[in-house]
Amino acid sequence: MTDTHGAARPDLSIGHTSIDGIRVVTVRGEIDRAIREELTEALLAYGSVPPPRTVVDLSGVTFMDSSGINALIAAHRSTHDAQGWLRIAGAQAPVLRLLEIVGLDQVIGCHPTVGHALTD
Repeated sequence: MTDTHGAARPDLSIGHTSIDGIRVVTVRGEIDRAIREELTEALLAYGSVPPPRTVVDLSGVTFMDSSGINALIAAHRSTHDAQGWLRIAGAQAPVLRLLEIVGLDQVIGCHPTVGHALTD
């Protein structure tokens, strides 16, 4: 099942899929303050309960600022509180570097592909 949200900008898309009971949120475009609320909602909204296991596919993200970091932290806290986990997959070099600089890669597992994130 795929659910693509209408984007705040035409160069952004956020899709939802479920693979073996694990929610995969696929983001394409640039993550900045203009889409902060939409991204946070996409990561946190899952019916009436937080998703226990989520992979965020960032392979199509070309830029991310602190708004993306804040959304990922909120999603990590939510999944952790639900006794689950959040994993990041496919972050391109500039995005991965930002995750490393702020130390988020030490808190949220970063994997080269969605497949790796689903099985590790």
